[in-house]
Amino acid sequence: MLIVDDGSPDGTALKVKELQKEFPEQLHLVERAGKQGLGTAYIAGFKYGLERNYAYIFEMDADFSHNPDDLERLYAACAEDGADFSIGSRYVKGGKVDNWPLNRILMSYFASVYVNMVLWLGIRDCTAGFKCYTAKVLRTIDLDGIKFIGYAFQIEMKYKASQLGFKAKEVPITFIDRQFGESKMSLGIFKEAFWGVIKMRFSPVKKNPNL
Repeated sequence: MLIVDDGSPDGTALKVKELQKEFPEQLHLVERAGKQGLGTAYIAGFKYGLERNYAYIFEMDADFSHNPDDLERLYAACAEDGADFSIGSRYVKGGKVDNWPLNRILMSYFASVYVNMVLWLGIRDCTAGFKCYTAKVLRTIDLDGIKFIGYAFQIEMKYKASQLGFKAKEVPITFIDRQFGESKMSLGIFKEAFWGVIKMRFSPVKKNPNL
């Protein structure tokens, strides 16, 4: 498990370092100065995994909105069912959201509808952040060319993977709203995603030039 911490004021890094004494081979930490954005944190984590030759790399929220028990089903979708990347989906049959206000559910759901209208992505939960990637997907995508750092990052990664010919599988999950802390959703993040989808539609998708 890798924790990417951007100077979190809640003592996350200190707690991870404390737990590393108990789990020296299982728990890892990357500390970065300041708030550099969700997308860059994930990319730092992807590169960390690729450098160490992991075959499957997962991304998930660390506030238990994503159930760790679902990791096995995301893994099976790739390792057993042949998907190149799998998505923990709230909006396929069997998926649902608990404890979210109606306005957040509607905004998230119709965001995916909007994305599919523009990008023809064919993925029901376009903004999902609970995923398993095979290493091949992350090596093929030009990670340094990812433009968005907010929630549009989640859309951009799915879009580029699909445009490069990789197969996705959505796995139904129950997403539970966080019990502590506050959402980072803001008008600026929403605008980035809205206009970002249009930019994606008219931008070429290129492979990693180092392949």
